[in-house]
Amino acid sequence: MSGLRVYAYANCDTCRRAVKWLRAQAVAFEERPIRETPPTPAELRTMLAAQGGERRRVFNTAGRDYRALGLAARLPALTDAEAIALLAGNGNLIKRPFLIGPGVALVGFEEKVWAGALLQS
Repeated sequence: MSGLRVYAYANCDTCRRAVKWLRAQAVAFEERPIRETPPTPAELRTMLAAQGGERRRVFNTAGRDYRALGLAARLPALTDAEAIALLAGNGNLIKRPFLIGPGVALVGFEEKVWAGALLQS
């Protein structure tokens, strides 16, 4: 499967495990640093749709920036456009790893889920 992009943070153990797993499975992908180059608004909209529109599933709810901005209380009142603008402007707010490509949009790393989405014959 070509055209896969993984947005990851170098100091994130889960991101490192996901990237190691992708390499072990010989899955071609491009790795991008999520803090320096967050996903585009279009990619974020695709991910949000893949998560059934549940904005909270795309946010790094355990992150410092999420707490500092009081997003737990603010998120329900935000529009999708406002949420996407926040995410696109601050890679720290995005749950990671963030994998996107043709026909696939996964956030967080669960080996069984990723295997089911990426290793179909």
